[in-house]
Amino acid sequence: MANDKLDKKNLPESDISSDESDWEDAEPEEEETVNFISLLDDSVFPSLDSMLQHCREKHNFDFLEVRRRLGLDFLGTVRLVNFAASSQANIAAAVRQNTHDGARLPEIISVEHISDDRFFKPVIEDDALIMALTELDLGSDSQGVPREELQSKSSREAQLEGDLEKVKAQFASYRLAVEQTLDQRWGEDVPNRSRRDRSVDKEARKDESQYYWESYASNGKFVDIESLTEFHPARYAFNHFINTQIDIHETMLKDTIRTDAYRDFVYNNKHLFAGKTVLDIGCGTGILSMFCAKAGAAKVFAVDKSDIIDKARENVFHNGFTDQITCIRGRIEEIDLPVDQVDIIISEWMGYCLLYEAMLPSVLWARDRYLKPDGLLVPSVSTIWAAPVSDPEYVTDFITFWDDVYGFDMKSMKTGIYDEARIEVMPESCVCGSATQIAFQDLHSIKTEELDFEAPWKSTLSRDIPSLDGFLVWFDIFFTTSRKDTVPASLHVKLGESSATRPGEIAFTTGPFGPATHWKQGFLMSKSLEDNIEIKAGTDVSGRIVFKAPENNPRALTIGNTWTVSGQGEKKQLWKLR
Repeated sequence: MANDKLDKKNLPESDISSDESDWEDAEPEEEETVNFISLLDDSVFPSLDSMLQHCREKHNFDFLEVRRRLGLDFLGTVRLVNFAASSQANIAAAVRQNTHDGARLPEIISVEHISDDRFFKPVIEDDALIMALTELDLGSDSQGVPREELQSKSSREAQLEGDLEKVKAQFASYRLAVEQTLDQRWGEDVPNRSRRDRSVDKEARKDESQYYWESYASNGKFVDIESLTEFHPARYAFNHFINTQIDIHETMLKDTIRTDAYRDFVYNNKHLFAGKTVLDIGCGTGILSMFCAKAGAAKVFAVDKSDIIDKARENVFHNGFTDQITCIRGRIEEIDLPVDQVDIIISEWMGYCLLYEAMLPSVLWARDRYLKPDGLLVPSVSTIWAAPVSDPEYVTDFITFWDDVYGFDMKSMKTGIYDEARIEVMPESCVCGSATQIAFQDLHSIKTEELDFEAPWKSTLSRDIPSLDGFLVWFDIFFTTSRKDTVPASLHVKLGESSATRPGEIAFTTGPFGPATHWKQGFLMSKSLEDNIEIKAGTDVSGRIVFKAPENNPRALTIGNTWTVSGQGEKKQLWKLR
C-alpha cells in the first residue's frame, strides 16, 4: 500500500497523458549479456562451451563425460554442478585461510559423491550454467568418449533431441513444483481449492494463527514443507524468495519512536529492574530482554513461538547475557516457566490500530498467571483515538484516479476499495475535527473479553470541508513506574511527548500529530465520500464505533462505525484489517 502521495503537480503534461506513438518509438532494450563462471576457478567466459572446454583442458574435468558416464537426469546434473563448484569454494577458502588445499575433486566422480541433497543448493548465486541446462546439448561434446561408442550421425541427432526434450520436461517439472509450493502456501491453487478446503491440515486446525508466528521468523527456516528435504530446490527457491522480503524485525528496530521509548523507560528506571525477574513476551530479536539485562535484571525469560527465538538466542550469546537471559520457544500459554512469579512483564504487543494481531490476550493471560500482585506491566496503559478526515488530495490519488487512467475507464478497480482499513501515514492537516478517545485500557486490570468493545464518539468540525472522507484511528502508549500510578483518561499525547509529570514516565503517540511510526494510522474511508456533500465548520458528527476480532481469524480485526452528520441521515460501514 503506497505511503507517499503522487505529486502530479511536478509531472510534465507529457508524462501524464502520453501518446501511443511515444511508446512505439521507444528503443528496444539491449539483450542482457550472460557470463559463465568456471566451475573450478574464478575465470569468466562468454559462452558455455568455452567454459566447459576450459575445465577440460586446464583441470582435466570433462563435465559432459562425467554426466554421461553416471547417467544423470536433470536434478542429478544440478547436483554435479554444485558438487564441482563447492569443491572449488572449499579450495578458495582454504587458500585464504592459509591452511590446506581444500576438498579437491576426486579423480573419478561417483554417484555417491553427489548424493547429498545439499548439492541442490546453488553455490554460485544465479548460476548461469544451471539456468542453461535446458538449452545445453548434453551430448554434443564427444571428447573423452571412445570413438567406437559414437553412433551414426542420424541416430545421434535423434538421441540428442530426445535427451534435450527430457531435460526440458524435467526443468518444467521443477518449475511447476516451485509454483505449486508457492500456490499451496498462499492458498491460490484455485482448481484444487475446494478439495484442499475439505482436507484442512490437522495442525492448521489446532492453531489457526500459525501463519502469524511463522511470518515473524524470516530466517530461512520457517517454511514447513515436511515432504521436502532441507535443500530440495523447490523448498530452497521458496525460502530464497521469502528472504528477499523486508524483515519486519528490522522495520521495528528502526522505528526509533517505538524502540527509544522502551529503552529510555528501562534505562531511566534501572532501580525498578535491578535484581528483578522479568518476562519478555514475544521477544523477537531479544532487544527488550537485553535492555532489561543491561539495566540490572537478575533473570529475564525471553519467550517467542517463532523461529526468531533462535536468532534471539544467538544475540544474547554474542552480547554476553547468557547468564541473565533464558530464551524459551513456545506460546506463553503452553510453556512452563521455571519460576512461579515474575516482577515485571515487558512486551511490545501492539499492532495496527492497536489490537490487530491480537497479541494482547497472551500478555493478559501471563499477567494473571505469573505477575506478582505488586508487579509491573511495561507498558502500562494504552488509549485509542478516532477523528474525522477530509483529504481531497488523497481521494484524487487513490480513488478518483481510477475513473480516468490515460483516457480509459477503470472504475472496476475500485471494487472493494472501501472494505479494508488502509494503513497509512496521514498528515495532521487531514484531520478536520476534534479527536475522541474511544478506548482507555489500564493493562493491569483490563480483562480479555473487554478487548472487543463498542464506544460512542462525537466530533465538531474545525473547518469547512468538501466531503467527509472517512475516519482516522490511532493509539497512544504510556509507561508508568508503578501500577498505582494513574494516567488521566483525557490525556492526549502530541508530538511524541508525554504530558505526564512523574519522573521516569514515558509516552508516545502513533497519531498524525507526532512523528511517524511503523504502526502508521488506520484510515477508514467512507463510501459516501464520492457524494461530495460539503459540511460547514462547527457541525457535529457523532456515532458509535465497534472493535471486534472475527471468530474465523482471531488475529484479524473488524471495525464498524455508525454515524450521523447534522441534517443528514445515519450511515453505517464495516472495515476489515487482516
